[in-house]
Amino acid sequence: MNVSLILIILLVGAFATYFAGDKLASKVALFFGLASLGCSLVLLNHFNLGENISFINQWINQPNVSFALHADGLSIAMLLLTTALTPIIIFTSFGNDYKNAKAFYALILFMAFAMVGTFLASDGLLYYIFWELALIPIYFIALIWGNGDAEERKKAVVKFFIYTLAGSLFMLVAFVYMYQKAGSFLIEDLYNLDLTVNEQIWIFAAFFLAYAIKIPLIPFHTWQANVYQKAPAVGTMLLSGIMLKMGLYSVIRWQLPITPLAAKGHSTILISLGIAGVIYGSIVALRQKDLKKLLAYSSLAHVGLIAAGTYTLTLDGLRGAVLQMIAHGFVVVGLFFISEIIFRRYETRAIAEMGGIRTQTPKFASMFMILVLASVALPTTFNFVGEFTVLYSLSQINVWFALLGGTTIILGAYYMLKMYQQVMLGETNTKPFAEVTFQEGLALVIIIAVLFFFGMYPKPITDLITPSLENILTQINRIK
Repeated sequence: MNVSLILIILLVGAFATYFAGDKLASKVALFFGLASLGCSLVLLNHFNLGENISFINQWINQPNVSFALHADGLSIAMLLLTTALTPIIIFTSFGNDYKNAKAFYALILFMAFAMVGTFLASDGLLYYIFWELALIPIYFIALIWGNGDAEERKKAVVKFFIYTLAGSLFMLVAFVYMYQKAGSFLIEDLYNLDLTVNEQIWIFAAFFLAYAIKIPLIPFHTWQANVYQKAPAVGTMLLSGIMLKMGLYSVIRWQLPITPLAAKGHSTILISLGIAGVIYGSIVALRQKDLKKLLAYSSLAHVGLIAAGTYTLTLDGLRGAVLQMIAHGFVVVGLFFISEIIFRRYETRAIAEMGGIRTQTPKFASMFMILVLASVALPTTFNFVGEFTVLYSLSQINVWFALLGGTTIILGAYYMLKMYQQVMLGETNTKPFAEVTFQEGLALVIIIAVLFFFGMYPKPITDLITPSLENILTQINRIK
C-alpha cells in the first residue's frame, strides 16, 4: 500500500473543505477525517500482514533530499492517534458557529496533514518541513478564532510561534551538520553516523530545544497555559491531544537513536527535569481558577512523566511512554471538550461561577467523572496502563524517581476531584444547565469507550509498538 495516500486524502480534504463553502465545510471535513482514519486502518492491516509500508522518491538532487515515508509500529500508532482524534475533534465543534468556517475546518485538516507527515517522514529535511508546516494552521486557528481580548490573544499566540520556530531552527542546524557528514538526510544514514561524544552532545542539545518547547518541558513551558486558554476548544484539543506528541515521538525516533551517548550521559538530569514538570504542573494546577488553565497545567504534569519515561532508555520506559501518549491524547481531548460544553451553557470558564451541574444533568456528570478518574489513572482505564509502566521503568533506574513521579497520581487526584466538586456539586448556578445533546454525548462516549477498551486490553497496541521500540533500543545500545 502507498503510505502517501493518507497525506493525499488529508491535503485534498483541506482544499475540498475550503471550496465547499461555509455551510458544508464541517461535514466535508468530517468526511475526509473519517476517510483518513479508514485509510490508516487499512494500512495497519497491511502492516500486520508483513508488508513493508514505505515510499521513497528523489525530491531534490542538490542537496540530496528524498520524499521518504516509512511506517513501522511506532509511527502507525501515532498515525492512528492522529487520524482517530481528528474526526472526533471536528465532530465536537459541530455545536459552535464559526465565522469563515470553510477556512477554519480546512486549517484543521491541513494541520492533520502536517502532523501525519511528521510521524511518517524518514528523511530529516522532509521531517523538518512537516514539523514546521504543523505550526502554521494552529497559529491562525488560535489567532483568528481564539477567546478573550484580541490583543492578549495575539501576544500569547505570537510568543508561541516565536518560541517554537526559534527552537526548531536549532534542529535544522543539526540536520544540516549531519548532512555534511552523511551526504544524506535519510534516517538510516543518520543512524549510521560515527559521531564523537562532543558532536552528539551539541546535536542532542539542538534537538532538545525544539522538542522541549513543543512538549513542553519546564522551563520551556511558559507559552502553554496562555495559548491553551486563548485558543478555541478545537485548537486546544489539537495542541494537547496530538501536536505535543510530535515532540515526544521525535525524542524516541530521532534524538535518542542519533545521539545515544549524549542521552545516556545526561539521562539522570533529563529524567529529573521531567519529574520536576510533574511536580510543578500539579502544584500550579492546584491554584488555578480557570478551568482550561487547570487542565493545561494538568497536561504539563502528565507529559513531564511521559518525557521521564522516554529518557530511562529502557523498553518499559519507552513502551509506557508511547502507551501514555495515546491515552493522554484521548483523555485530554475529552476533558477540554467537557470544558467547552460548560462554556457553551454558562459562557464562563471561571470555576467559582459554576456549581450544581450534577443535579441538572446526571448523564453529563457521570461522563465527566469517568474522564476525571481516567486522567488520574484509575485501574481499568488506559492511562493506568501507561503511567504504571512508566513508573515501573523509573523504579528500575532509581526508586526515588518512581516515588516522585507518582505525585502525578496523588496530586492529580486531589486537584481533579476538587475541581469536579466545585464545578459539578455545591450550590446550583442561577443559569440552568441543559443536558448534553446527542452529538456531545456521542463524542464523549466514543472517547470513554476507547479509554476503557484499551485499559482492559492494551495488547493490540503493545504488540504493535514493541518491535519498533526494540529496534530503536538496539540502535541506542549499539555503542557501549
